[in-house]
Amino acid sequence: MRIFLETARSGSVSEAAKRCHLSQPAATQAISRLEADIGVPLLVRRRQRAALTDVGALFAMRAQKALDHLKNGLQAALGEAGIKSRRGTTFEFSVTASQLRNLIAIVNTGSFTMAAQVLGLSQPTVHRAARSLEAVVGTPFFVALPSGVRLTPAAERFVIGAKLAQAELKQGYEEISNALGHEQGTFVLGSLPLARTTIVPKAVHSMVTGVDGFQIRVVEGRYGELLRSLREGDIDCLIGALRYPEPAENVTQELLFRDALTIVTHPKHPLASKRNLRLEDTLDFPWIAPPIETPAGQYLFETLRIGDREQTPVRIVASSLAILRGVLAEGPYVSVVSGHQIKVDQSQGTITPLDIPLSGHLRDIGLTYRTAWKPTAAQETFIGFLRKFSKIATED
Repeated sequence: MRIFLETARSGSVSEAAKRCHLSQPAATQAISRLEADIGVPLLVRRRQRAALTDVGALFAMRAQKALDHLKNGLQAALGEAGIKSRRGTTFEFSVTASQLRNLIAIVNTGSFTMAAQVLGLSQPTVHRAARSLEAVVGTPFFVALPSGVRLTPAAERFVIGAKLAQAELKQGYEEISNALGHEQGTFVLGSLPLARTTIVPKAVHSMVTGVDGFQIRVVEGRYGELLRSLREGDIDCLIGALRYPEPAENVTQELLFRDALTIVTHPKHPLASKRNLRLEDTLDFPWIAPPIETPAGQYLFETLRIGDREQTPVRIVASSLAILRGVLAEGPYVSVVSGHQIKVDQSQGTITPLDIPLSGHLRDIGLTYRTAWKPTAAQETFIGFLRKFSKIATED
């Protein structure tokens, strides 16, 4: 990729070879391997100069961003290790794609042995690649444990750059495929509870039926885990309740709509048919509380301060809508949840809101993505569906 980018910048393979400290035949061979791997020409000779093809221009943008991620990861790793000397030039011409693949496999599996199995290599080969990467960077990356290996703090910082570079190149391959007329691509969406009921299913269905070959993976989990996966490039975008202040300097939050919280029970609950209720009317009944780190949990514990009562009514803490639905059906339980999230259950008669007025209960719902992330055209189409059905959800 470095040879390819230098050739595009200078218009000369020989000049690119000189800048990358390679012989011209080696540089020519490197470009040929890259073009063979991608399957189309990236450069063409024009007036004695090498110029980018249309596909080459697409890939050059992604390749440069990938190398920038690696460089940023290196600098972060050196800073974490307290290394002040500049090693960027040495690193740029020494690190290999094989070392990066091995590193990511080790991170994902937690051991040299498991990484070797995933990559189809021998354990000594993976071990040598890992140790050679340490030598190139100039700081330890791995700590041996009885159960496998643990990353050093410097390695953790570098891995973020490596994974973001990998994600950038994956998008590059998808853009090339689309440019060649093949409708395909991927999107990994981190989904928080509220959006799972109708917004995500409708957006997924519209995308899958409208774009052939496009694959969507929906990942569920706790906010902190999903945010980390987003920042490391394993997830493309999050949808759900936004956090304030913004959770990290390298992510952007986009407001889609505001959702109201509501206090709920099962339709057979003694309070379900009553009107003009107060929060105090629910305190003799057992409560199912959302975790305090969630926006609904923060409202319940910090605004309504239900935990400060002389005897708290909270008996169960759970974030799963399935658990909430099941427990409410078992007895006279009360909870607080997103009004949008229970629309389907309300229409089916499994959950009903109580007539209790609330204040300060609106939550911002939206998308969270990496600030520097540039979606492919197909990914942008899917985001468009998420925006569309979020808007419809507020109108229903």
